[in-house]
Amino acid sequence: MTLPWLQRVELALFAAAFLCGAFAAAALTRTQGSFSGSCPLYGVATLNRSSLALSQPSASSLCYFVAGASGLLALYCLLLLLFWVYSSCIEDSHRGRIGLRIALVISAAAIFLVLVSACVLRFGTSSLCSCSEAQKIPWTPSGTGLQFYSNLHNAENSSWVNLVLWCVVLVLQVMQWKFEAAPFRPLQRRDPEWSSQTDALIGQRPSHF
Repeated sequence: MTLPWLQRVELALFAAAFLCGAFAAAALTRTQGSFSGSCPLYGVATLNRSSLALSQPSASSLCYFVAGASGLLALYCLLLLLFWVYSSCIEDSHRGRIGLRIALVISAAAIFLVLVSACVLRFGTSSLCSCSEAQKIPWTPSGTGLQFYSNLHNAENSSWVNLVLWCVVLVLQVMQWKFEAAPFRPLQRRDPEWSSQTDALIGQRPSHF
């Protein structure tokens, strides 16, 4: 079965959203691991002689939320992509109005989650440190904060790109919803299109005086 072109574009966007979500989740998880499981977002770093230390980390659940939301949405994109590729190649599957309605709700929820995650990464990183030079300073304990600013910055950029992708997906799904909602009505004799087409086929009737 050949998928509609709008749905094919939608699947391509899902593939890109999977990469962005997986990258953001991996970058944030790597950063949290470098701080021994503590969440650096909205944390407080103090300078102790020539080294920095994360003296007041934020709740670990904050990083878990951002990484979990990005990871779950990436997993959803991957599963959906695999399902429709399988359906288009083997089964004769078609997404009906109910499935499209569910997809619209999921896309709206995904936009909200990605927006919240991107904002948390943006302001949480700025609250911790606003310059990339801090990652060049030694942190205590040794091995803490390795490339933390680059990882958080990359996770934030991936989240913003992911947000744009999900917004485009939602627009495409709305377009498909409108096409599905438009009912097909056959031409009637009183329609102007009926007259023009019949006149073109059989010609104009002669006028009688």
